[in-house]
Amino acid sequence: MHLVLNSYGTTLAKENQMFAVINHEGKQLIPPDQVQSISISKGAKITSDAVLLAIEHEIDVLFINALGFPEGRVWSHRYGSIATIRKNQITFIYSSHAVKWVKQIIQEKMDNQIAMLLIMEARDDREERIIQHTIKAITDYKNKVIHLDGEWVTDIAPSLRGWEGAASKRYFDVFSLFLPEFYRFEQRTQHPAYDPFNALLNYGYGMLYGKIEGALIKAGIDPYVGVFHRDDYNRPVLVYDVMEKYRVWVDYVAFQLASQDVLPHEGFVEKQGAIWLDGLTKRIYIQAIQDYLSEIITIDHVERSRETHIQLYAQQLAKFFLQLE
Repeated sequence: MHLVLNSYGTTLAKENQMFAVINHEGKQLIPPDQVQSISISKGAKITSDAVLLAIEHEIDVLFINALGFPEGRVWSHRYGSIATIRKNQITFIYSSHAVKWVKQIIQEKMDNQIAMLLIMEARDDREERIIQHTIKAITDYKNKVIHLDGEWVTDIAPSLRGWEGAASKRYFDVFSLFLPEFYRFEQRTQHPAYDPFNALLNYGYGMLYGKIEGALIKAGIDPYVGVFHRDDYNRPVLVYDVMEKYRVWVDYVAFQLASQDVLPHEGFVEKQGAIWLDGLTKRIYIQAIQDYLSEIITIDHVERSRETHIQLYAQQLAKFFLQLE
């Protein structure tokens, strides 16, 4: 279970060695062994006893903003990192290994975009041509990435960013064509969104960010030492690097919910020209993301939940860093 406290006035406390969720509807007691993580939005509260109970049971506590991104977190001291992992992480950044790794990440992202486009159902020949033309364009960008040479990531980063950005623009342009009128958008907008669909993407990416950041920390990796993404505003850039592998999961959930038009429109609230998720719409969307990440899938012949696969990848990356000479 992932506890998400996003209602104003909700309090998480400790009672009889259990978490007590207290709000206007009453009180609910939850055993800590049923909780995987706790996310707290502005307006909700957590007591120090509840924090210590979470630490005791190695449960992540995240303080998230209106976009779903963690602004801070509390975790167990048992997540200590082996010094060799972080030392070799630095070595990795300035090696040929990093060039191969980041190229693979971008190729995988483009493969995921193509797979997502293939599930869209064209209603006529024109829409089918648009899909196929976009797939061809993304494939061309992918081939450019494959054949790109450089000794260091800094040698190839400008080209990678250009091709990645161009592929993503083509990808999201097609998205808009297959959405109901309420969700159609002119361009991808971040921090904040200016339309309902981008608001879904931004909040979903924020949730994914928290999952990946936590997996890296638990594996002993420094999330602030990345390879490809810039370290603007002191953000944990390795989280953004790894996120590229998994963004399509959020894209899929947002696309399915929007296509079926099942989210209450009144939950998309306009504030100072931007669109934010609120109320029942936010709760449904959060649950949909959590449910999707809990589904069992097979990756590399291993059957686990999507969230567990993220953790396994972080562990594999830590092992790779540990073995570098």
